[in-house]
Amino acid sequence: MAGIPSVTINRKAEDRLRSGHPWVYSSDVTARGSAAAGDVVRVVNARGKAVGAAHYSSTSQITLRMLTDKPESVDRAFFRERLARALDFRKEVVRDSEAYRVVHAEGDLLPGLIVDRYGEYLSAQFLDQGMDRSRDTIAGCLQELIAPRGIVARNDVPVRKLEGLPLESEVVSGEVPSAVCFQMNGLRLSADLLHGQKTGIYLDQRENYLAVARHAHGRALDAFTSTGGFALHMAPRCETVEAVDSSAAALKTGAAIRDENGIVNVEFREANVFDLLASYSAAKREFDTVVLDPPAFAKSRKTLDSALRGYKEINFKALRLLRRGGILATCSCSHHVMEAMLLEVVAEAALDAGKTLRVLERRVQAQDHPILLTVPETLYLKCLILQVL
Repeated sequence: MAGIPSVTINRKAEDRLRSGHPWVYSSDVTARGSAAAGDVVRVVNARGKAVGAAHYSSTSQITLRMLTDKPESVDRAFFRERLARALDFRKEVVRDSEAYRVVHAEGDLLPGLIVDRYGEYLSAQFLDQGMDRSRDTIAGCLQELIAPRGIVARNDVPVRKLEGLPLESEVVSGEVPSAVCFQMNGLRLSADLLHGQKTGIYLDQRENYLAVARHAHGRALDAFTSTGGFALHMAPRCETVEAVDSSAAALKTGAAIRDENGIVNVEFREANVFDLLASYSAAKREFDTVVLDPPAFAKSRKTLDSALRGYKEINFKALRLLRRGGILATCSCSHHVMEAMLLEVVAEAALDAGKTLRVLERRVQAQDHPILLTVPETLYLKCLILQVL
């Protein structure tokens, strides 16, 4: 690591790194030396001892994202080896899907980098200054390791504003069609990698789609359906499925996927889910399966209390629609909402609704979105599958 800038951290930051968390906040940096935006820097403690290398951000409150605690160069060979290890792990955990996450940032020891695969194409997010500067190197390594027909940089996510980086979406390698087709869990799907949700579609529920489908039955309601992930997977097990979302564009995509797969018992409906659940409850409509997969209600700790009230409200309304023996699959993708919190608000909702619930499964995001035990932020998705007694 000779010849690179040094950044000095205080004891608090050093203790945090020792605890296994890779972030150092601005308030814990005591000297920045000549470090510039996106540099790989040598991180030293108050005694001048090197503790590793990190990407340096000149604007974010997360000033350092650790890349290694060893005296090694962060160069092309470094990125290629980390990417190869990530790919090897996917070979172990991904089954029956051409779409999956290849790199999950901190979960693959590459903070600030997301790479998703959709068949012969890749969609990546370079979320901090360091990964943004390393984009061409990383794209080159991915070409060697995977040989995709095209790579998209989905750098249109708000977190890049904290890094002083532009929001943009562009093809950085090869050519990418407007609709990329791929197979997932036996379904033929498609995604718009330049404009679709996240990097194209939501991939983190891939395994939960199958889990919920195993329990689904009768008349089903899939609330916050987006492009119909849960609805389309539940269709073979249910009489009818009503898939509801407020996004007309997402529903249009879902309907196209439904038709492509010859599914005839899924109806897509545009509506505000909160209002719809209330109206269905007032009309005393009943369902055998209800799925709640809302967007993140808690964007920060400041909004946690209001988020928990929101989760309680939608679960209460959903539970009032369920018959005895009915299934509630309820999810939260807010990493600030711990599983214990979600369990508590659902329990409160059940008491208010006069329902007794049995826990069938407690699940998290798909295995290709790995969780680091010492980095709570990598565990963000919770999925509870419950049965009304």
